[in-house]
Amino acid sequence: MVACTLNGGTPAAASTDAPPAYEDPTLPVDDRVEDLLSRMTLDDKIGQMTQVDRGALENPSDLATYRIGSVLSGGGSAPTPNTPQAWAEMYDSFQRTALTTPLGIPVIYGVDAVHGHNNVRGATIFPHNIGLGATRDPDLVERVGRATAEEVAGTGIDWTFAPCLCVARNDRWGRTYESFGEVPEIPTAMTTIIDGLQGDALDAPGSILATAKHYIGDGGTTGGDDQGNTELSEAELRAIHLPPFRAAVERGVGSVMVSYSSWNGVKLHGHRHLITDVLKGELGFTGFVVSDWAGVDQLDGREGFTAAEVREAINAGIDMVMVPHDYRRFVELLRGEVRAGRVSMERVDDANRRILTKKFELGLFENPYTDRSLTAGIGSDDYRRLAREAVRKSQVLLKNDGGADGGVLPLEKSAKVFVAGRNADDIGNQSGGWTITWQGASGDITPGTTILEGMRASASDPSRVAYDRYGHGIDGSYDVAVAVVGETPYAEMEGDRPGSMGLDQEDLNTLSRLRASGVPVVVVLVSGRPLDVAGHLEDWDALLAAWLPGTEGAGVADVLYGDHAPTGRLPVTWMRSAGQQPINDGDGKTPLFPLGHGLTYPDTGPDEPEEPEEPEEPGGPGDPDGPGAERCTADYRIVNQWPGGFQAEVTVRNTTSTTLEGWEVRWTPSGALGIDSVWNATLTRSGDTVIATDSGWNGRLAPDGTATFGFTATGSPAVPGVSCGSP
Repeated sequence: MVACTLNGGTPAAASTDAPPAYEDPTLPVDDRVEDLLSRMTLDDKIGQMTQVDRGALENPSDLATYRIGSVLSGGGSAPTPNTPQAWAEMYDSFQRTALTTPLGIPVIYGVDAVHGHNNVRGATIFPHNIGLGATRDPDLVERVGRATAEEVAGTGIDWTFAPCLCVARNDRWGRTYESFGEVPEIPTAMTTIIDGLQGDALDAPGSILATAKHYIGDGGTTGGDDQGNTELSEAELRAIHLPPFRAAVERGVGSVMVSYSSWNGVKLHGHRHLITDVLKGELGFTGFVVSDWAGVDQLDGREGFTAAEVREAINAGIDMVMVPHDYRRFVELLRGEVRAGRVSMERVDDANRRILTKKFELGLFENPYTDRSLTAGIGSDDYRRLAREAVRKSQVLLKNDGGADGGVLPLEKSAKVFVAGRNADDIGNQSGGWTITWQGASGDITPGTTILEGMRASASDPSRVAYDRYGHGIDGSYDVAVAVVGETPYAEMEGDRPGSMGLDQEDLNTLSRLRASGVPVVVVLVSGRPLDVAGHLEDWDALLAAWLPGTEGAGVADVLYGDHAPTGRLPVTWMRSAGQQPINDGDGKTPLFPLGHGLTYPDTGPDEPEEPEEPEEPGGPGDPDGPGAERCTADYRIVNQWPGGFQAEVTVRNTTSTTLEGWEVRWTPSGALGIDSVWNATLTRSGDTVIATDSGWNGRLAPDGTATFGFTATGSPAVPGVSCGSP
């Protein structure tokens, strides 16, 4: 029997009566991958490294002709009609075509499900990440991830380009709302969303592949410029922007997307050190690396793929290229680079192993089509209840003055309320960008509950809640006015605010009309970032940061009417003026509201609190958490070093059964120590002893809770003995 050759590549294995090993689900994944790889031609392998947008396919048969391994839907790239059923049919159609190839390798389909399955009309839209970061609730975020995964899987899709683990350091950046917070601890804690998305096993029903993005430093660009340049030392890059990715890798995230941005002038899409040496080598990432949309085409700053760009990106460590349009040109260029020896077969095989491993782990070879049992559940009441919970837990009460009990909020259910503002009755505005379309849009773009509708449902009599967008018709007969103002939808590229960061004239005019009526004014700010409002704050009796809540506006009403007290805390520092940008915790600038700020309502319950039992003498045998007992531990480790200097991180863990209110870590260096920069703690010295105390916002630790701080220094990197306790 003679072996045959496909498409001018390597010889395919000779046929036998037995099915090939890669089709045997009882074999280990590694064995199946190696067997399949041995049968693939060069064209098969290049195809697996190619991702195209669904709308770019000149003919659906090109999926088979070019052996394309992945399809995506960019923002707004949806079938007609845009229904879950139509998505499932589209997905299955693409999969049927892919399976007609000689080896029958299924495609993996990606979508930007960044706050729910947000491309699909009727899906549940959750709060954007900045709101989830305000909840400080990793368990909730994991449940949001699970619900999102099940809705995504119900349309056949098996891969989301989420979560965004950027650390947003300048609120001018148009993607600030995609960040969980401005310090690495917050997005690191929220990597639980990966567990929700990927489930206990990738091949389990309702599990999809997650993507940690955008690697690395996209939230730290100079001026908050989208796709700009992050100008930091490697120590600073590692301290601020790397920790969430390290945590994502430890959780087994399946893919990592590279950032459009540059680091000290070098585009990340061509950065071998950060992609191959740090991510794949140092962090041990075993999944596959995908480019951003046409990101490889940006390497030389000119439009159109070149062989040099393709070579640079693949050799840097990118495994799959989101082309997304000119796929024929990309395939031709990569084939030429491999045949010329400028991209090695070892590099191509490594990329294929990583991609194919995830396809096998997802169970695509056994179950390539949509699980229709999940389709009917998209947008269900259960998912919307979860989204409503996430909304109310994300609300941050920034100011609450006036009223008989010291605050105008919560509203009485019987109050006569006048509601105004363009964001009060607009699903599109309250959902923000990346909703149905790329940039999002105002209006009735998908089913849901607006903030106004939620308020009317919460009031004892809906007729007691009047509304006019512009504030016309208010008078002194109302008990309170609620202005729902802020931003309208935007996404990357369009969302940067290099100039003013305040409210626009429509919002200011509306607020002026409300204030002129003489009734108390509550401002609900719907926005993807802090806005410059300090100059108007004294005119407002209350200010509630609602972020971009998504489709379940009743969660905002839950807090306004006191059905649930506000518990959210700022995940970012709130500027006193736009001129302070960038402003971040610990930088010495005086904010309007600090990181971690968040008010709540006084306890007005009818029951008197029980008298506490007389505690035993602190430190006695019945008080394991008293003085003399170890209240916390500190894990000191060196995470990077260079000639003459090093970077250290210390993780503090509460080892008691009660909440720890503040912590202090002490150690004595083995030699001279010069500390250059510190984050998430305050360092002082007492003789030869270094003392680190919490930064306030990270000092309160629940039982088994942790906080991490770090510093860069000159001197000996030897790990000292450390002690931890309460200050």
